[in-house]
Amino acid sequence: MALRELSSLEKYLGLKKPNKYSSRGDKKCPVLQNNNGPPLVGLVTIARHLVKEAKCPEMLGETAEDRAVVHQWLEYRVSKLDGCSKDDSRAILKDLNLYLQDKVCMAGDHFTLADVLMYNGIHPLIVDLTFQEKEQYMNVTRWFDHIQHRAGIRHHLPRVVVLRNKIYTCKHH
Repeated sequence: MALRELSSLEKYLGLKKPNKYSSRGDKKCPVLQNNNGPPLVGLVTIARHLVKEAKCPEMLGETAEDRAVVHQWLEYRVSKLDGCSKDDSRAILKDLNLYLQDKVCMAGDHFTLADVLMYNGIHPLIVDLTFQEKEQYMNVTRWFDHIQHRAGIRHHLPRVVVLRNKIYTCKHH
C-alpha cells in the first residue's frame, strides 16, 4: 500500500521522473534509493522528501506551529493508524472526529501532507463503515469527503460514497 501511496503522491506533486521504491522487512517499510546519498526509509521520511523535491514547502505547513501539527499527524499515521485493530480503529475515528470538529484540514484551514497521508491511512476504515456509522463520525466523514474530492488525491483508491444529509430516525419531535 505504501508504495502505491508514494507513487500517487509523486503524481499529485507533479514530479516528472518517477522514483523507484522497494520495501523492507515484515511490515513492508518503503525504501527510496536516493542518488544523492543513502537510501531513505519510511513512509513519512520519503513523503517529506518528495514534498521538498517538488518545491511545495506549504505542504509541510506555513508556520512553525503548522509544521509541528503536520509532523504530529504524520507520526500519528505511522504509529497509531497503520496496522490498527478494528477496536483501535473505532477509538481512532472517535478521537479524529473530536479533533476535526472545528477544522477543515488536519492542520487547520490549509491542505497539507498530513491530509494526504491521513486520507490514505484512514481510507480502509471509512470504506468499511455503514452510512449510519459514518454519521457517528460526521466530522471525519466531512473531512474525508472534502479530501477525496481534491483533484489528484484519489489516484489508486476507490471513491467512498458519503451521504450529504443527516439520516433521522422515525421518532417524532
